[in-house]
Formats: sequence, C-alpha cells, structure tokens
Amino acid sequence: MIKKAAILAILAVIFPHISGSAWLSIGTTFFIFALVALSQDIVLGRAGVYDMGHAIYFGIGAYVFAIAVSHFGLSFPCAALLAVAIPAIAAILIVSPVIHLRGDYFLVVSIGLNIIFIQILNNNLFGLTGGPNGIFGIMPDNLMGLDFTSPKVIYYMAFGALLLTIVMLNNFDNSKYGRALFFVHQDDLAALSMGINPVYLKLVSFAFSASLAGFAGVLYALEYSAVSPEIFGVDQSIIFFAIVIVGGQGSLAGVLLGTFVMFVMPELFRGFAQVRYLIFGLAMVVLMIIRPNGILPTKYGFYPKKFFNRGKV
Repeated sequence: MIKKAAILAILAVIFPHISGSAWLSIGTTFFIFALVALSQDIVLGRAGVYDMGHAIYFGIGAYVFAIAVSHFGLSFPCAALLAVAIPAIAAILIVSPVIHLRGDYFLVVSIGLNIIFIQILNNNLFGLTGGPNGIFGIMPDNLMGLDFTSPKVIYYMAFGALLLTIVMLNNFDNSKYGRALFFVHQDDLAALSMGINPVYLKLVSFAFSASLAGFAGVLYALEYSAVSPEIFGVDQSIIFFAIVIVGGQGSLAGVLLGTFVMFVMPELFRGFAQVRYLIFGLAMVVLMIIRPNGILPTKYGFYPKKFFNRGKV
C-alpha cells in the first residue's frame, strides 16, 4: 500500500505537465477540498462531534486572506498566517458555548451558525466583505520569485499542504492525544473517568481543524482570485460532511477517496449535466446501504489495518 501511495504521489507531481488547464484546476480544487474534508474529519471522525457548519472556518480563512491582501496590502506570509490563526480563535469562541451539546443538537446549532455566517458576509461586515458580490482581484505580491497567481504554483502548494496534513494526522493518530481523542469519541463519561478532559480535547480539535480549513481557504482564494458568500454556505458544509461519511470516518485514505467520489466523479460526467446529480445521488444511497461505515472504514491510520494483515499466518 505504501508503494501504491508513492506511485499516486509521483503521478500527482507530474500531473500539471501532462494535463490541460481545466483538469489542472480540477486537481487543485480536489486537493483543497480534500484538505477541508480532512480537517472536518478531525472533529467528526476523531472527536465524534456532528459539525455541519465546517464551511464557516473555510470561509473565514478565505475572507481573512482576501481582506488582508486586497484592503490592507499585506504580504502573502502575513496574510496566510492571519488566515490560519483567526479561524482557530474563531472556532474556540464559537464552539465553547455549545460544546456540551451532543449528536443532532450540535448538528442543528452548527447549521444555524453557518447561516449566520453567510448573513454576516452578505451584509458587508465593516465594509470589508463586499456583500453578496464578495471580493475580486485577490493578487498577492510575488515572494522569492514565486508567482502566487500561477495555476501550477497554486497546484503544488495545495498538494504540499495536503501531504503535510496527512503526515501530521497520521502522527497525531498514533500520539497520546490521538488515542485520548479516540476514547472521547467512544464515550465522554468513560474518558472523563480515566482523567481525560473531553471539553478541552474537543476545543483543541476544533481549533486545529479550523486552522487547516483556514489555510484551504487561502488556497481557494488564490486559485479563483475571488471569494463570495455562496461558496461557504450550508450546502458546502453538507458536502464536506458527506465526504467524510462516504469515505469513512477516521480514515485518511477513506476521506481522500470520498473527496474523489463526491467531487471529481461528478466532473467526469459533466457532459450529462441534466441527470448526473440524479444518478450520483442514487449511487450515494446505494453505497450507504452497502457500506454504511464508508468506503474505507477504519478507526485511525492511513489504511485499514486489515490491509496489512493479508498474507500473514
């Protein structure tokens, strides 16, 4: 499996040199969506919190970066740092009052928060968000010869960010904090009786996931040179939620595969625009009946452990 992952990584590296501009854009967006989906999986697949408002942090990152570059003329590193830090702070402030809610209750609250976020953007907060039209012409200055408006540069940035995130999450899953979060996911009270603070771990998970989603927002703003409210609505949060459910909660490989199924496959059938989502929706229903735990279900780790046990006596 490691060899297969290495082959896929090599193919991803050479992909910009053998593809057209349309497929290069699809590849970049796949990496960005996968990054947000992995950040969603931190709170859904690991902390066990039903968050269906994750597009909030994706949007905060994108808008903070866009405002910092377009309105204040900050350099890319400064703007990107703010776009990573502010969503993490916002997540703690937003989630702290409602972190005690469980299951469907938190899910409903997260949807409401996402709706509020979109209304704030549409109302042109402090005259900075651009209202329903959003912000256009996001073009940061070059840094050390890097042109951040180049599609290939953005592609490789998104690919590098995704690889780094996979490594970090794989290490996190095998750390004491990852194991503690697993116990929190299974049973809050049992974890508390073992000396684990569920509230603290959940808040840290939200902050970590929000910072990753914020950087994905930076990449999205760079790719399209624009941000607008409808991109970060509840429907987008539902997509990220569905990616994790379809791929498999807590499974890094499953989330990547889920992103491919939820995003790339519909693009492959764009020629059948009238019926592609009908067919795709039916396929999702059938998939959830056949594989209710996701395509590649696993508790933690990049691949399900059963793959490593094949051929062993």
